[in-house]
Parts: sequence; structure tokens; C-alpha cells
Amino acid sequence: MSEFDVLAISPKDADAPAKFAKSLRETGFAILKDHDMTPAEIDKMYDAWAGWFATDERFDFAVKPGTSDGYFGMKSENAKGSAHKDLKEFFHVYQNKEVPKSVEPVTRDFNEKLIKIGHMLLEWLDQETPQDVKDIMSEPMVNMVKGSDSNLLRILHYPPLPDDVEPGETRAAAHEDINLITLLVTGSEPGLQAQDVNGTWHDVPCQAGYITINSGDMLSQASKGYYPSTPHRVINPPKQENRSRYSMPLFMHPRPDVVLDHQTAGEFLDQRLKEIGLK
Repeated sequence: MSEFDVLAISPKDADAPAKFAKSLRETGFAILKDHDMTPAEIDKMYDAWAGWFATDERFDFAVKPGTSDGYFGMKSENAKGSAHKDLKEFFHVYQNKEVPKSVEPVTRDFNEKLIKIGHMLLEWLDQETPQDVKDIMSEPMVNMVKGSDSNLLRILHYPPLPDDVEPGETRAAAHEDINLITLLVTGSEPGLQAQDVNGTWHDVPCQAGYITINSGDMLSQASKGYYPSTPHRVINPPKQENRSRYSMPLFMHPRPDVVLDHQTAGEFLDQRLKEIGLK
């Protein structure tokens, strides 16, 4: 398995916006380095949430019917079209929803910084996207997320695999993200893979401090496929590396009223949540 061949981009580079747009266009992925999120801040988040997932408090935050914030237990979600539930548990963080007090300060700060970086990246896309593609969009991409309360920080815990894993069960089956762009700080363990246009799977670089960005289905739909939504997955670890894995993607979502193509972002999100078993 080769490593995904994506150049790490620094905001300090004069041509960073062009490099970013080109990478998303050609691979559906990009990697950001030299950003405002320090490795120490990332480690602090992982340590805080690893401690929280080790407690029974998570059950007090179990997601309630009709809501999408809070704690989701093991095998809550399946990839679109998958017959198996993913081997993971997770917590949904929204800016205007409750977060456990023990992890709230570090989480709010982390979330705010990632959203700020996300706005910068969408501004880069607005700057570099060809005019004929921008003309088919209902509004500039960065405007789509302004005022949005749908941005989602998902704190993922993939526990060590049990001995009775069934054939076909995996930490995260192959899928595309729902949203515009996803920002993912490097996971606590390897395992993330992306698929290229030829259908070959590649390991995504796991260097400390990197933020991996991928385009989602909403961006693909809004751009009529100019920016592809690239399949990715989290594979099961070998037995000698069967440890917990933590991951913290930020999903940048438009306001529900934003028109993507033939439907609004709210309609599209509702449809996809039903397909993956979260609604």
C-alpha cells in the first residue's frame, strides 16, 4: 500500500490557494502544514477525550431521539450502502450545544480554531475556482458557511478490536463525506486510507501536526463534480497494533437553506443521515 501522493501546503506559500484548489480538484484531498493549531493543542484534545471515553459519563450524554448532538455508542452508524455498522463510538460537538464540562474549554477553543482555518480554505477555493464553475453556485463557498450552526466536530474513538469481529466489519467502511470540506487533524494512530481516481487505495500521511482536508458530497454537488468527493476508509489494525484510535474531523456544513443543485443543504443532509442510520 503506497502513501497518498499529496503535497503538504503551507499558508505561508504565496501560491498556497492555487496549490490547495489544484490538490482538491485532482485528488479530492489536500494536506495543510504550518497552520495555527499546534501539536501540543492537538495532543491536549486527544488526552482530554481519551479520558472522557474511558468513563461511564458518556452514557449520560447519549443522543436523544430527534437530535444529532451528544454521544453515539458502538455500531451506531454504517457507511452508505454498507451492510455492517462501523466499529466506533463518537461524540458530536456543535457550537451551540452542550459539551461535557470536563472537556469543554479545550474543545471549544479547538473547534473555534479549526472553523477559522476552514473559512480560510473556503476563501482560497472561492479565489481559485474557475469563473464558469463559480457561476453555477448559488453563492460563494465561504458565504455558505457564514452563520451556519451545522458545522460538526466529531470526536471519534475506535476501541481495540474484539476477537469476534465478523467478516466485513471494519472501523469505518469506505464512504464519502456529506458536507463541503472536512478538516482532519492527524489521528492518534494510522489507518486512514483514500482512494484515487483509478480505484487504488493509499495510506493518508500520518505526520504529527498535519491537517488533512477532503471535499465532500455537498461541494461536489454544488460544483457539479468539479471538486470530487473522494472515498476514504479506516482499516482494521494488525493484531500487534490493536490499540484505541482517536480522530477528530471537523465537517464544514452550509446553512440548511443554501441551494446546492436541485436541493438545499438541509434536504441533502436529512437524506444522507437516514441512509447512514443516524436518523
